[in-house]
Amino acid sequence: MVHQLLSHIKVLGISVRRAAVIVAVVIPLLAAAGCGAKKTETSYAREEVDLAYVARVAVLPFQNNTPDNFAALRIRDITTTQILALGLFDVVEKGVVDSVLQEMAIDQNRPIDSLLLKKLGNRLEVNAFVHGSVDDIVQVSQGAFSYPQVSLTLRLIDSETSMVLWQSSAHRTGYSLIDRLFDLDPQDSYEITIALIRDMLRTIPK
Repeated sequence: MVHQLLSHIKVLGISVRRAAVIVAVVIPLLAAAGCGAKKTETSYAREEVDLAYVARVAVLPFQNNTPDNFAALRIRDITTTQILALGLFDVVEKGVVDSVLQEMAIDQNRPIDSLLLKKLGNRLEVNAFVHGSVDDIVQVSQGAFSYPQVSLTLRLIDSETSMVLWQSSAHRTGYSLIDRLFDLDPQDSYEITIALIRDMLRTIPK
């Protein structure tokens, strides 16, 4: 963002040296005022359970509450990537999970009862499932300026007991006063989603 800002100021005819001074003064002031991307998050972890036993998980298909038909597919893939990137758990390959769901005649669009969830866990040899919902992905416009908003819920469910071990609901917006003031391009929904999921998963106590 700093490079974008310097380039934009230079276009206005301001020297790079003077632009650097402006950036050095303005950005800390705006950041202190909370003018970057906004995020709200609520996380829960079951205190009486040590999650160290969860070594292998399956990421189930996500519930999609948005008009974007492919949103849940994208978020599921990004979540899997971030779990692996953060080194949280081993993850069963998505194709294997979907194949077993089909073989067991489990409707992905309906809740799975405890007995069926236990059978699925035994079949996939996992300690827990990661499941969630895409609550909102929208592009907000304010005049000529637009930015994405993403809202997600993720949960970690014990495969034997169906107990929710951890859950996080979070919202992030790409709105930034810095971007708007200096006519910079905001982060897109993909960048926002990656950052949001990463921050959510980091609240899992391991």
